[in-house]
Amino acid sequence: MLTAAQQPSPLAQAKGGNWELTGVPGAKSVHECVGDVLAFARYEHRGKSCSSKLISQSASKVVVEYQCGGAGFGHSELELITPRNLRVSTQGISDGLPFNYVLQARRIGDCPATATSH
Repeated sequence: MLTAAQQPSPLAQAKGGNWELTGVPGAKSVHECVGDVLAFARYEHRGKSCSSKLISQSASKVVVEYQCGGAGFGHSELELITPRNLRVSTQGISDGLPFNYVLQARRIGDCPATATSH
């Protein structure tokens, strides 16, 4: 699994914190507190045990593939727009069903003292 120490260089400019996500299926917007923005690559499978592999990177984009055993797999492209704005294109299989969507992630500040997902 990729960790913060192995974080691809384009994402090194974006730090963890409280992020607002739009484009989440079934929700207008979601606030997520994340320590490592690379977690957005596995957004569909958050909370699952997955292994990730860096496929490629450029000055502003990282491509990651991941496997989550019986829960499915995914292929995600994370594009750094600015250090506070990311675009995540993700697709794959989750619990036997296909998914394909684009998230817009905008850092809105530091995580609250009692960090929870909303």
